[in-house]
Amino acid sequence: MAEQPHVMIAVARFYDEIADELVRGATSALKDAGATWEAVEVPGAFEIPAAVATAVRSMEFVGARRRFDGYIALGCVIRGETTHYDYVCGETARGLQDLAVKYCLALGFGVLTVENREQADERAGVDRRDKGGEAARVCLSMIELKRSFGLFPR
Repeated sequence: MAEQPHVMIAVARFYDEIADELVRGATSALKDAGATWEAVEVPGAFEIPAAVATAVRSMEFVGARRRFDGYIALGCVIRGETTHYDYVCGETARGLQDLAVKYCLALGFGVLTVENREQADERAGVDRRDKGGEAARVCLSMIELKRSFGLFPR
């Protein structure tokens, strides 16, 4: 039987309360699946792709096996009065998708892109839409897909 997956949670701390709720949902889903995890905090959503890329590339420098079986990106971007929102949302999603495709990553995308705080609270709440838990379940599903193709002999 394969080892339980070990997952990196990259969490943007720009909105602390929302981030905490997303992490709570993700870790609950991981715990239910018997997975282990490490959380890495970054200042905002824009920095999440760099954190994941650093983790992926670190194995090239230390010569070890891949440290993480999957990655979960968590954070929140709330629309403001400028176009900054559009750039942060688009570049964060594009950066993560590029990494997932290039490195064949199992990735759960839980970065909320919302109009206001009420939408963020609704999506993040573990007793509501639980997008953190959903991102964790997607990551675990993608890990299983990779294993079905023999990419994780672990």
